[in-house]
Amino acid sequence: MRCPFCGNVDTQVKDSRPAEDHVAIRRRRFCPACGGRFTTYERVQLRDLVVIKTNGKREDFDRAKLERSIRIAMQKRPVEPERLDQMISGIVRRLESMGDTDIPSKVIGEIVMEALARIDTVGYVRFASVYKNFQAADDFEEFVAELRPPAPKDG
Repeated sequence: MRCPFCGNVDTQVKDSRPAEDHVAIRRRRFCPACGGRFTTYERVQLRDLVVIKTNGKREDFDRAKLERSIRIAMQKRPVEPERLDQMISGIVRRLESMGDTDIPSKVIGEIVMEALARIDTVGYVRFASVYKNFQAADDFEEFVAELRPPAPKDG
């Protein structure tokens, strides 16, 4: 593993243990050249996924990109980071087990929204605002109105 500080390719593993979600191995590493310490994670990857964008462009699936977009939507929300890690791992496992390596970005977005809706409504709305490309306050109002239960009828 290359040292992120000096680029040395000869780094040493000092400690390995399962990550909190038990689907990854967390390794503490040390670089003998510069003395730097850093952490890496090793995960099982069942298959190489390809994302088909709405414009037809194809790109390799990037777990880090998925994680970034979810963490941005969940910024300052009262959800533990471990819970988000579990959710992200679950989304990736679901994508990998779909049977096809080519996955439309629309499918990924819908799966993420479904997962976010279960854990935090605000994060769900934030993610949806980017995913559905809201342009005006009316877009938010319509979307949030769909989330609200119907008002009880007097009678």
